[in-house]
Amino acid sequence: MSRQNAFDGFEFPVATREKWLALLEGAKGGGQTAADLVSHTDDGIAIEPLMPRDTDAQLLPRRRPDLPWVVVQRVDDPDPARANAQAREDLDQGATGLALVFEGAPNAFGYGLPATPEALETVLDGIQLNRTHLRLDVNPASRAMADWLVALLGRRGADPSKLSLSFGIDPAAIFAGTGRLAMSIEALQASMPQSLAHFFAVGIPGVLLEADGRVYHNAGATEAQELGAMVAAAVAHLRLFEDARQALVHAPPHLGFALSVDQDQFLSMAKIRALRKLWARVLEACSVEPSLTTIHAETSYRMMTIGDPETNILRSTIAGFAAAVGGADTISVMPHTIAHGLPEGSARRIARNAQLLMAGESHLDFVADPASGSGSVEALTDSLCAAAWKEFQAIETEGGILRSLADGHIQRRVREAGEARAKLYRSGERQIVGTTLYPPAAERPVKTLKAGQRPVTTEGAVFCERLVAQRIDEALGDAA
Repeated sequence: MSRQNAFDGFEFPVATREKWLALLEGAKGGGQTAADLVSHTDDGIAIEPLMPRDTDAQLLPRRRPDLPWVVVQRVDDPDPARANAQAREDLDQGATGLALVFEGAPNAFGYGLPATPEALETVLDGIQLNRTHLRLDVNPASRAMADWLVALLGRRGADPSKLSLSFGIDPAAIFAGTGRLAMSIEALQASMPQSLAHFFAVGIPGVLLEADGRVYHNAGATEAQELGAMVAAAVAHLRLFEDARQALVHAPPHLGFALSVDQDQFLSMAKIRALRKLWARVLEACSVEPSLTTIHAETSYRMMTIGDPETNILRSTIAGFAAAVGGADTISVMPHTIAHGLPEGSARRIARNAQLLMAGESHLDFVADPASGSGSVEALTDSLCAAAWKEFQAIETEGGILRSLADGHIQRRVREAGEARAKLYRSGERQIVGTTLYPPAAERPVKTLKAGQRPVTTEGAVFCERLVAQRIDEALGDAA
């Protein structure tokens, strides 16, 4: 009998929801229902165990789905010469982008490059600027740092058409993470139009203003709170363009986003996809043709544990995978030892190679938006959009992102979310592998670089970044 005839008339049985539930009850010994498998996110969004395929799904790819995402390595060593050596090695070994993290930036976590033009000159010595994506993580003196980079590009005769830049300027994130701005809110809003006009006159391309949600995430925010704050910041940026008498149609190419991704793979994927939908909705409301935006994803700092730090490699790999298939344009994976100190070469190599394996061997960049049409991911994406939009509307009612922060509204909601999550860890309802679940009998030595760590300042800060592991260790005491 030929192979063709052997399968004539053969059809797979239809896998209905009822059949699936029947199998579930049999496997669990009876008494189980689909409701028993429904979980909820920190925003109260229900995640069903089985969802039908979404046949009307919208494709939500990277800005350039024909190209791989940019593999970004953090450059945050307080020693500029050593940071330059790290950057050169990262680029030689496959990285395609660098994130220059300055001291005092909301996401510096106690380290960072010295905030001087000389440090910037040193760290970029020998770096091929026209082949390397550069992004800045700045402190309250962001305008000065942007000016230093523009001046350096001019001295080196860089071709603007070949540059890929993100200046990473977000006054709200700086205010939230450091508790201060270079000037008053009113003075800042009055000076930004002039600053925008200055950079437009220089003619440097790339993302100038960024809506950065990482500081809210690391302070304990839910996914919807992080997204809502980012949308509010982006809308504030659009208002600055209006104040600078720039047509809003010219704004999108100069606006970008940065967010955190964590070990919850599907929720992180949905968060990136929801951000693209939310931004398209904002542009539509502004009568601007929707366009794909640049999204930078960094693996979560708050998920990194002090205990059993090797487990952080798994968390970061899952988070990096979620960022890649979720459609991030640039991705930075935190070294697994960052909770212990300034990461050394081995930890940096593991973080870098995780992305290189995902792209070079697993080819995750070959499919544009692989989650498109998945009933579960699409439903989670849409639910996040709805919850984030409510948070955005609340912030707008409170006077916008800067005023809401100044009055303490955003941090109150974030603090409540963080406390509710910590309560789940204290009760044992949630576990952290290596910290509250299967902690090692003895910790192995962790290698870090010697670099006079500067503790994160909390006095007067709107938010204080704290590791989840530290928070849980304090709550559980000896039990952790």
